Amino acid sequence: MASSTTMKVPHLGGIVAGYRLSTNEYDPSKPTCVLINSMCTTVMLFEEQFSNVNLTRATNLLAIEPLGHGATGCPIEHFTFWDSAIVALQVMDKLGIDKAFAAGTSQGGWIIVRMALLAPERILGLMPLGSSMDSESEDSRTKGAWDPIPMLKPFYEKWCISTPDFTVDDVWCSLVIELGFSGKLSEDEVDFWRSTMKNVYRGDAGRKKIRMALACLLERDGLFMRLRDVQCPVYWLQASTTTLNCWTFSE
Repeated sequence: MASSTTMKVPHLGGIVAGYRLSTNEYDPSKPTCVLINSMCTTVMLFEEQFSNVNLTRATNLLAIEPLGHGATGCPIEHFTFWDSAIVALQVMDKLGIDKAFAAGTSQGGWIIVRMALLAPERILGLMPLGSSMDSESEDSRTKGAWDPIPMLKPFYEKWCISTPDFTVDDVWCSLVIELGFSGKLSEDEVDFWRSTMKNVYRGDAGRKKIRMALACLLERDGLFMRLRDVQCPVYWLQASTTTLNCWTFSE
């Protein structure tokens, strides 16, 4: 399911941002960690962390759904990962959070690094999980990363056509589940994420939403020339058997 908690932030003419805050209120006596979810997931990706009482006692957890995901909605059709980074910073503003650590899975990793570049004085540390700092470049292929364009561009082309009764299909849901979760979900978890995607991406607004989310993934800019400007510590976690982004990126 998408976040049931939203707020309006000013970027791009007024974005409704879906978010989840542990204990439902910000405690300034504790450190804060911003969490950004992966492709076609929602704040529910971090349910295990929010359910960990020891963790939430020690830390404010703030999960934010990027543009094209969950309950987050935009008044204009086009946006990038930089826009999602700005939205996350503006959610922090509204909640009165001056500084935070940030963790992000896959595309979430790309977004949190952009947050650190845009507001280096506010991001205390980064934890990219299974991510890459490159665009979908030929160089990334030489390092073992997958090439998503041949597989995913046909979906993008199909989603360019107005479809009032649009529902994201089972093939796409299976791809997200297989690639994004390495096929390691239980049957109940598979059903949950399939149902979530079909609920978030429905109707013509849902078609536009998922189309632009995919465009962000396929056409994102690389960050290699900017990484020297990241001022905070980085703790990068990368699986040695990941399908999407090879562990050599973190080296």
